[in-house]
Amino acid sequence: MIHAVADKLILTWGWRRWSAAFVLGAVASLSQAPYDWFFVLWLSFPGLVWLLDATVTDEADGKGRSLRAAAAVGWWFGFGYFLAGLWWIGSAFLVEADAFAWMIPFAVLAMPAGLALFFAAAALLARFFWMEGAIRVLVLGASLAGFEWLRGHVLTGFPWNAIGYGFAANTLMMQPAALIGVYGLGLVGFIVFASPAVLADTTSLRRRLAFVGAAGVLFAGCLLYGAVRLAQDGPADVPDVRLRIVQPNIPQAEKWVPGNEKWIFERYLDLSAAPLGPEDTRLDGITHVIWPESAFPFILTEQPRALAAIDALLPEGTVLITGAARAEPAAEPRPDHETDYYNSVYVIADDATIIEAYDKVHLVPFGEYLPLRGLLTKLGVENLVRMPGGFSAGYARRNLTAPGAPSFSPLICYEAIFPLSVVSKGKRPEWLLNLTNDSWFGDTPGPHQHLRQTRLRAVEEGLPVVRDANTGISAVIDARGRVRGKLPLGHAGAFDSPLPAAEGPTLYARAGDWPLALSIVTIFAFAGAFRRRSVNRR
Repeated sequence: MIHAVADKLILTWGWRRWSAAFVLGAVASLSQAPYDWFFVLWLSFPGLVWLLDATVTDEADGKGRSLRAAAAVGWWFGFGYFLAGLWWIGSAFLVEADAFAWMIPFAVLAMPAGLALFFAAAALLARFFWMEGAIRVLVLGASLAGFEWLRGHVLTGFPWNAIGYGFAANTLMMQPAALIGVYGLGLVGFIVFASPAVLADTTSLRRRLAFVGAAGVLFAGCLLYGAVRLAQDGPADVPDVRLRIVQPNIPQAEKWVPGNEKWIFERYLDLSAAPLGPEDTRLDGITHVIWPESAFPFILTEQPRALAAIDALLPEGTVLITGAARAEPAAEPRPDHETDYYNSVYVIADDATIIEAYDKVHLVPFGEYLPLRGLLTKLGVENLVRMPGGFSAGYARRNLTAPGAPSFSPLICYEAIFPLSVVSKGKRPEWLLNLTNDSWFGDTPGPHQHLRQTRLRAVEEGLPVVRDANTGISAVIDARGRVRGKLPLGHAGAFDSPLPAAEGPTLYARAGDWPLALSIVTIFAFAGAFRRRSVNRR
C-alpha cells in the first residue's frame, strides 16, 4: 500500500504534481486549531518527501530544472497549507465591507502566496542535500525548521501556524516546548510524522525500520516527558489575588459607530459589577478587573465622566487593567497629522487615576499601520483600524506593576505569537497579560489559533497567561499551558479566577533557539559529509 502511494506521487509531473502538493499542504493545515488533527501529518509530510523525490534527476544538465521543480513543490505545499489555514483573515475586511471588501482577494491569496515562499526556499535548500534514505527526512525537517524561524523574524515576522503548533495539538504534546520552543517542536514533529516515507525506499529493510523505530521512540519520549511534567505538582496560586476577566462581545462593526459609545461603555460597567453567584456582591473580593484591548470607543483621558464612572465602579483596593487607545501631540506634527495614537494598556487605581501605561511595540502591518504608507495610500489602500494615520509604535517592551499583584508583561493582540519576545530581557515578570480583540475574525479558526499560540508562550516561558478578548476566547492559563477557566467565542460575560503562580525559567527561556540552531547545523554538516562520501564512492 505505502509503495503504491509513493510510486503514484513520485511519477506525477506538471500540474498534477503541483495539485498533489497543494492538497497535501491543505490537509496538513488540519493539524492546527481548532481541528487539532495532528495525525494527518503522517499523510502530508511523507507525501511531501515523495513529491520531492520526484524532482531528483541524474541528468548532468538537469540540475537547475530539478531545483526549480523542488522549489515549486515546496511553494504549492506551502500555498495549500497557508490558504487553508489562514482564509479567515478575509473576515476582517468585511467589518467595513464598503471600504475594504475589494481587498479580500489580495489578502486571502497574496499572504499565503508570500508565506509559501519560505516553504519553497526550504525545499530548494533541502534539494541540494537530497539522497535516498532517512537523511533526506532529517535535512528537509532541518530546512523547514530554519525557514520557519526566519518566517517569524523577517519583515517584522509572522510565525502564525508554525509547524510546531500542529505537533502541540493538546496539553500533553505541547510540554516539550518548555525545552525546545515551538520551532524545535517543528523539527521534531516533521521527523516523527515524515518518518514513514522511508518505508517506501529501496534501502535495506533493517535500516528503514530502525529509522521509523527511532522516530517512534522520539515521539514516545515527548509524550512521556509531557505526562511526567503534567503529573508534577506546580506552585500554589498567587495569594490574595482574585481576577475578574470581562468579555463584552461587542461586534467590531458597531464599536466605532458614532452614538454607540454610551451603551458600549455601560456594558463593560454592567459585566464588571454583576454578581456571578448567589454569594457575590458586586466586586467584593475582586482585586483586579481586566478589560480587553482598546476597550473604549473613545480616548479615555478626554472623557472625565467615564473616569468618574470607573471611580464609582471600583471598590477600595480594586484595580482596573484595561486596553485603551492613547493620544498625545504628534512628535513630528504635520498639517494632516497633529496627534499620535497608541494602542495601550492602562493600570487604573480605585480612584480612577492612571498609574501605569504601556504602548504596543509590535504593530500589525496593514491593520494598525501601513508599510510604505505614501505609496499605498495613493493606490487606495488604508489600514483597517480607523485611527488617523494609524497607530504609532511604543518605544520598548517593559513590565507593568498593578498594586496588589506581581509584575506582569503586557502583550497586546498578536504580540503574544512571537516566541522569546514576550518577556523583557533581564526583567522576568511573574505573569503575562494578553489583551486582544479577535472580533475582527468572527466565528472562524482564527481566535482558536490565537489561543493555541498564547498557550505555547506559557509553556515556553514557565509563566501563567491571563487572556482577555473583546470576543475571542478569554482564558486563564497556568505555566504548563492548562486552561484554568475561560469564556467561549461569541459569549458576553465575565468569570473570576485566582492568578496561577509562575514557575522557574524553562530551558527554552534560558537557552532560546540556540539548541535548535546547533541541531540544524549538525544535520546539514552530517548530510554534507555523507553526500560527499557517497559521491566519492561512485
